[in-house]
Amino acid sequence: MSRKTNPAKGVALAFFAALAFSFAACTTSDIAESETEKIDRHALVTRHSVKLNSPDTMSSLSVGNGEFAFTADISGLQSFPEYYENGVALGTQSQWGWHVIPTAQDYKLEEVYRYDTSCTGNVIPHPVQHREGRKGEATEWLRTNPHRLHLGIVGLELLKENGETASVHDLQQVSQELNMWTGEIESKYTVEGVPVTVELYGHQDEDQIAARISSPLIEQERLKVFLKFPYGSGCHVCPGYDWGKPEAHTTTLSRAAENRVQLERKLDSTTYYTHVQWNNGGSISEKGRHHFELIPSSDRGTFEFSVNFNRKPATGNIPDFKATQENSESQWENFWTEGGAVDFSGSSDPRASELERRVVLSQYLTKINCAGSLPPQETGLTFNSWYGKFHMEMHWWHGVHFALWDRLDLLENTLPWYFTSLEKAKETAKLQGFEGARWQKMTDPYGDESPSSVAPYLVWQQPHILYFAELIYRQNPSEETLEKYKELVFQTAEFMASFAQYNPEDGYYHLCAPVKPAQELWPANETLDPPFELAYWHFGLTVAQDWLERMGQPKNEQWQEVLDKLAPLPVTDGILFPTASHPDAYTNAEYMRDHPIVTGTYGILPFNSMIDTVVMKATHDKVLERWDWESTWGWDYPMMAMNAARLNMPEKAVDALFMDLQKNTYLPNGHNYQDKRLRIYLPGNGGLLTAVAMMAAGWDGAPNVHAPGFPKDGSWKVRWEGLHKMP
Repeated sequence: MSRKTNPAKGVALAFFAALAFSFAACTTSDIAESETEKIDRHALVTRHSVKLNSPDTMSSLSVGNGEFAFTADISGLQSFPEYYENGVALGTQSQWGWHVIPTAQDYKLEEVYRYDTSCTGNVIPHPVQHREGRKGEATEWLRTNPHRLHLGIVGLELLKENGETASVHDLQQVSQELNMWTGEIESKYTVEGVPVTVELYGHQDEDQIAARISSPLIEQERLKVFLKFPYGSGCHVCPGYDWGKPEAHTTTLSRAAENRVQLERKLDSTTYYTHVQWNNGGSISEKGRHHFELIPSSDRGTFEFSVNFNRKPATGNIPDFKATQENSESQWENFWTEGGAVDFSGSSDPRASELERRVVLSQYLTKINCAGSLPPQETGLTFNSWYGKFHMEMHWWHGVHFALWDRLDLLENTLPWYFTSLEKAKETAKLQGFEGARWQKMTDPYGDESPSSVAPYLVWQQPHILYFAELIYRQNPSEETLEKYKELVFQTAEFMASFAQYNPEDGYYHLCAPVKPAQELWPANETLDPPFELAYWHFGLTVAQDWLERMGQPKNEQWQEVLDKLAPLPVTDGILFPTASHPDAYTNAEYMRDHPIVTGTYGILPFNSMIDTVVMKATHDKVLERWDWESTWGWDYPMMAMNAARLNMPEKAVDALFMDLQKNTYLPNGHNYQDKRLRIYLPGNGGLLTAVAMMAAGWDGAPNVHAPGFPKDGSWKVRWEGLHKMP
């Protein structure tokens, strides 16, 4: 049972002074390389091409570019969306495609505030979930809106000889392959013995797909392309479409030319356009409301078409199939040859090939889903989770690996949101009585907070932008970098320093109620000094002071005051505890579940004067022994691996990556499966890439050996190129 604790008393104090490795002490301008033969990157990538021989709802495949993604079924397009709904659903999503369901109620966030009394007696408003009455209705609408749109289904209608539409089970002799080197999904199958081949590409600079279909069914007039357009869906985890409100939106054929049309989509205040272009004759017609058919000419056996989704009307032709193919092939080859690479071939450990598969597929999936102009939702651009909104505490897991794999530009792509949302973050801090900017947790493109029983109390997303900025500076140590990100760095540090509360009875600054740590089960109004957050505060304020010095400015006295007097990590009997307010944590099974974030204190973060490695090793062992591992999540296993690697336990690091748990499953398409509700989980993919880069290239203060995070018994042959050290 949890109990309320006076934050001024009962704090388990432990302060281990040690030589600290400064976060910026080691730069990565000189990327170390593997000392063995050069990696054949084409062979590395293509040996993990995804190959399917039957319909599998958990193995749908995607093309995309970070701004846009299109997920296809076994037909090569989106012919059977209902069949895949409860698996990896067939999404068509973009970073710009958002929708608000109109209401006359004029709901305001302040309607759902709960006023919490802080550990210092201040009253702080937080937007929380309510279940009943107008507050419950306001909660539901504010959480649901805006939501990410499914832009439209593009599929094939395949007719059998008797005129019936073929079902997914009528596709026989199936052979589907995702070639990640080129970004192509090639699908081959037969319908009543008649062969069909679909070649699909996603354009890398446009929100567009292009396909080439080859089949005698075209000449037999038994193959059509259909486009169907849904209303926006306010469901929590789902494909993102609603077919039950056809009257609530319009789809208008607004412009037509030879072999080209424009469809105008209007959903309340949202307007966008779908541009369709094809070759070799053919025609398009309106089959029904929001339903169009593109019918190939029957005088030849191939048909090529492109579908472009855009916020703006068409100004001319869109890229055709050949142009899209060339664009995809060129840019995917650049992606694979210019970033980092890790090759485990030649290893005797039987897990090596599977780890390499997960690593290659995770790079592909995170490029498609996590590298756009907004922080990604946990399911990326594949289907909606939490209404399509993104969780800022997950941005670390989505983004850090890009920097470590020498793809810093893909991390920076996702950072403009912080600039556009800064004013709202500052307003939140001011409203709650703090300085600087308090970053949102569950949010949207506009920086609005969502009511939640958890989100408003979380704080571990606050230092993330400092971590990102420091990664950028390590690779680009310039005045330009400092000037670009200084306001984000300093406003974040201002909040962090003001959020830590001084207790004159013990002389320390504490992170105290109301606060919810990354292990979210702890009650916000009873939690004191969660260790990961304390260490992250130390890290973040240190980075901010370093930035001042780099800019020729004196250190901030208040930030330094907090740094010098930050409460020590809660340690009892040589074990790091999840919070200072619950000394019974390891004896109560109720508390041994969810994220074991205590290991992130040294797994995620670099060594500093707050950390004792003996304590961290004992804590790692205690967590392995006591934790309810079925309750953990996909990024917990890479976090454990990173902690083990830093503690010079490489065998345990590898074991952590392969913990035999449902939420550590990596599907044939590479996605990290969690459960029936959350079928894919990109923080797991990103965490895996972060851990592997760190285990291969090392970290600040790592042993000066090749691949320090992997065993040295000869079972692992690790070749790597182009990786950066982790802090």
